[in-house]
Amino acid sequence: MFKTALRNVLAHKARLLMTVLAVMLGVAFVSGTLVFTDTLKSAFKNQSAKSYDNVAVAAESFGSRDDDKQDPGIGKQTVRKIEALDGVTSVNGRVDGFAGVADKKGKLIGQGWANKGGNFSPGKDGKDPAYTFTNGTGPVLDAQIALDEDTADKGGYKVGDRIRVATNGPVKTYTLSGVFTTEDGGVNAGGSLVLFDTKVAQQLYLKPGFFQKVNVSAKPGTDAQKLLDQVLPLLPEHATARTGQALAAQEADDIEKGLSALSQTLLAFAAIALFVGIFLISNTFTMLVAQRTKELALMRAVGASRAQVRRSVLTEALVVGTVASAVGFGLGLGLAVGLRSAMDSFGVKLPAGSLIVSSTPVIAALAVGVLVTLIAALLPAWRAAKIPPVAAMNSVHAAATTKSLVVRNTIGAIIALGGFGAILAGAGAGRDGKTMIGFGAFLALVGIIILIPLLSRPVIGVMRPLLTRAFGVSGKLASQNAVRNPRRTGATASALAIGLTLVTALSVLGITVGKAIDKTTTDNIKADYMVAMASGDRLDKSVVPELRKAPGVVAVSPKQASYLKLDGDYRSVAGVTPGDVEKVLNVETVSGSLATLGQGQLAVDDETAKKHGWKPGSRLPAEFDDKKKASLTVGAVFKKQEFLAPVLAATSVLDPHETRPHIESVFVKMSGGATKANEQALVNALGDNPAISFMDQQDIRDTFGGMINTLLNIMYGLLAMALLIAVLGVINTLAMSVFERQQEIGMLRAIGLDRSRVKRMIRLEAVVISVFGAVIGTGLGTFLAWAIGETIKGSIPAYALVIPWDRIALFLALAGLVGVLAAMWPARSAARLNMLTAIKTE
Repeated sequence: MFKTALRNVLAHKARLLMTVLAVMLGVAFVSGTLVFTDTLKSAFKNQSAKSYDNVAVAAESFGSRDDDKQDPGIGKQTVRKIEALDGVTSVNGRVDGFAGVADKKGKLIGQGWANKGGNFSPGKDGKDPAYTFTNGTGPVLDAQIALDEDTADKGGYKVGDRIRVATNGPVKTYTLSGVFTTEDGGVNAGGSLVLFDTKVAQQLYLKPGFFQKVNVSAKPGTDAQKLLDQVLPLLPEHATARTGQALAAQEADDIEKGLSALSQTLLAFAAIALFVGIFLISNTFTMLVAQRTKELALMRAVGASRAQVRRSVLTEALVVGTVASAVGFGLGLGLAVGLRSAMDSFGVKLPAGSLIVSSTPVIAALAVGVLVTLIAALLPAWRAAKIPPVAAMNSVHAAATTKSLVVRNTIGAIIALGGFGAILAGAGAGRDGKTMIGFGAFLALVGIIILIPLLSRPVIGVMRPLLTRAFGVSGKLASQNAVRNPRRTGATASALAIGLTLVTALSVLGITVGKAIDKTTTDNIKADYMVAMASGDRLDKSVVPELRKAPGVVAVSPKQASYLKLDGDYRSVAGVTPGDVEKVLNVETVSGSLATLGQGQLAVDDETAKKHGWKPGSRLPAEFDDKKKASLTVGAVFKKQEFLAPVLAATSVLDPHETRPHIESVFVKMSGGATKANEQALVNALGDNPAISFMDQQDIRDTFGGMINTLLNIMYGLLAMALLIAVLGVINTLAMSVFERQQEIGMLRAIGLDRSRVKRMIRLEAVVISVFGAVIGTGLGTFLAWAIGETIKGSIPAYALVIPWDRIALFLALAGLVGVLAAMWPARSAARLNMLTAIKTE
């Protein structure tokens, strides 16, 4: 029986190729993901360990430059005390913060949030152990800086050039003293690193004479734990320390946790691809068994038991799964390398390191590939074992009994109804219903898959008149062929339905949320520009008065984040400019007047006011950030605004109590609206600072909605694997259908159906099956998107379900195109059949 199984595999190489490809792609996704994440973990762990190679103890301060009551960091005196400890060879202090480098056109180099500045901290040999200089030297003068190699290349800078650098203050020009290489995570993520002389960095980011971090190096043989015990008592209360080894281990653990989410996401999509592949594999073996009815019946007649026949089919599946897994694993290694290269091309520079191939991805690849193939082949193997010996004397195997179809459809209906019920229950439960919807979606999908052969007849029946009128005999035959074997059609359509269910659900949700964000922006912002730091840090308080001086400015109001203790509870407060805030933001007054902000009074939103019973005239005890107390009056109640905190106060009320106001952004209204000239006027007003972004309303919409589009594109890319497998399923089904119908096609050719019409018939059959699967998938996907939307609409302002009919129509059109492309080879094979040979075929 084993020899028979091998012979059958070799005899059906072309037909089993699609199965091999389906398993191979799924296994490649699994093994590639595991190898890629293992490689990343190893590279980051090695990088982390390397950064603490010469560090026995590392101390870090959590002080703040805005706190006047204590030192902001670890001071010089503490550093000297640590240096005096036995076994210490050197103490290296670090201070860092934001620094943005302008290119020669004045634009910011890097990602904004990943642009950093730090201090050059040389030892007695004049070298900083954290950096390797490839050209020039580190900065030793106030007017000097050093740049990482990537940033210098992007800007086209060389040693001696004058470079404009922005921190959280005015832009300054420095001379480039050197270029260095680094494994800094921010630089690897596409950012930049600027090194200043230590005194300059302390002045910029902390306070002269203080460090945020201190690394202690020790003589060989020194016990790091004992040294740590000596260092801890010397540190200020707001600082802590750990051994370098402990920090490296903690970073390695954090890296592993961070990458686990990426790994799980990729594996989830691999699971979807494999799940889709199950239908292709099952379909293939079902058709192979049907084609070998007489052969299997003869085997039964000459003494083979049902178990032997079953094992024969499963052995074929085992051979196919093993081969596909081995090839898929090799492809997965290539995928891992490709993913790494792709990240580099997107500006994400990964740490150097070799490809890590552990036993886990090898075992997983073989186990997953073989297991999926065997599971998919179980039902066909069971059916093969049931073939009676008497079937050897009949060319037609018994069709499925009415009882079996009734049982199948009943089970499918019960599961589907249960799934749809769970989805509706989850949608009604609000934000707590996501788990219920997920469970219901799985049940509904399984139920629909079971029912899909039953659904094929009425759905394809609707298409039949259209096909007949448009394509004549070819269209009529195609629609009839599509429903001739509902189970095969259903299995093929199921693969497309699963993929398009997910794609449609993601599209509807993504577009709906994007439209809601867009509406929130346009409804709430009147300003022509929103000014903010590219890094996401706070703006300097000098920005507001400087913007007021720009020609054409009509109104300027900051969005200044603060907290007040009002009526006994801390509340988020937005500092704004009275008289201007209503010109730049749509603030709808419910009662009272916003003009009272200029009199030192507060404005609260209607939800907060209703909850606490506040109204214009209410007196509230208040405590500011500096602990000073006052009694403040509510002067206005406004309709809740998404761009503002629940409480508004004039900046003149908040500023005296804050050392450094936290200005998140500034809204600007200009005469003539958003124009290039007006934008340039604002840029000039702030000294052409590359670290500050000037966003018009479209830029604001893109900023808030851009992430959704990016995520959608990533999801589409990952789901493409499942859709590709579905396409292979269509090709496989048609190829086998053509093989089974050779005699029929020969007869059609003999009575006058020419080759072009034969090709058209096969193509239309593929289109019908593909569009049928797409209709099921888009319908179920839209329903799921509605249900999920019901759970999140409470947390997204202006949420309203948007069904993208244009995109759904595109999906259906693409499904039809998939059918046409998938039918190219089978249609060509059918048209080339010799009619006389085909007629004689049994």
